[in-house]
Amino acid sequence: MANRKSNKPAQTAAFKQILKKCSSFGKKQCYNEEGLPDDVPKGHFAVYVGENRSRYIVPISWLTHPEFQNLLQRAEEEFGFNLEMGLTIPCEEVAFQSLTSMMR
Repeated sequence: MANRKSNKPAQTAAFKQILKKCSSFGKKQCYNEEGLPDDVPKGHFAVYVGENRSRYIVPISWLTHPEFQNLLQRAEEEFGFNLEMGLTIPCEEVAFQSLTSMMR
């Protein structure tokens, strides 16, 4: 149990480091003075879901949600955190939408 708690801060820190980089992949956008895409509000980040890699903007607060952490672990296992392809969630869009609708 202690290992789980000690891994969470490290995982959260790693996720936060990639948020800035992964929020704009695959899109041509205008950037604000901080170098962040204008279409991603502060406190949010982009993920790509499904075969078509549909882009979703999600709140950073979801990083602490157990179901979302499970999706991120699956993403790491399947894709790694290859930032060239963005943060891709390995599930169907319908399943992602269903899960995220319960988290709101």
